[in-house]
Amino acid sequence: MQLFNSTRNYGAIPQALHWLTVMLVAVTWALGVFGDILPKGAARDSGLLVHVTAGSAILIVLVVRLAWRLADPSPPPEATEFATWMGKWQDPAARVAHYVLYALLFAVPVVGIVLQFARGDALPLFGIAEIASPWARDRAFAHNVKEVHELLAHALVIVAAMHAAAALIHHWIFRDRTLLRMLPHADK
Repeated sequence: MQLFNSTRNYGAIPQALHWLTVMLVAVTWALGVFGDILPKGAARDSGLLVHVTAGSAILIVLVVRLAWRLADPSPPPEATEFATWMGKWQDPAARVAHYVLYALLFAVPVVGIVLQFARGDALPLFGIAEIASPWARDRAFAHNVKEVHELLAHALVIVAAMHAAAALIHHWIFRDRTLLRMLPHADK
């Protein structure tokens, strides 16, 4: 098992951080969108706790991902039919997409934390402790922050879906190794 990136593939650690981020975003988004259908009381409270905890975990994983990326740079893009077709636009387009994803992975949880505080609620820290809200409850502000949080969360899911679609297009149409490089055991 290759832990670090090679010139051909991503290592096991970047792969694990990538797929952990995917899982956390999916769980957090689903609970954010569908959490209100949970029965009021313990079930809904538990759903909100998981939502907030997973959102906090996204921030932590993002910091680890960025630190790892600085210490272990990504493998260079491979020469592919798509690269020839896109020409000089492929690399900048991929970079912009990644920057947008990273920005949204940061912004959505941070705005979620602001929302939690705007409601006057404490921020749970993985069910171990809490950070009390530094503000008094402000319903109008909380409503506005919730709108921004939801908008950014939907944008994150849309950009992530486009990212996944691009990987699948690379795999099925251009038949290159772009997707395989982020999958375990793809070193063949």
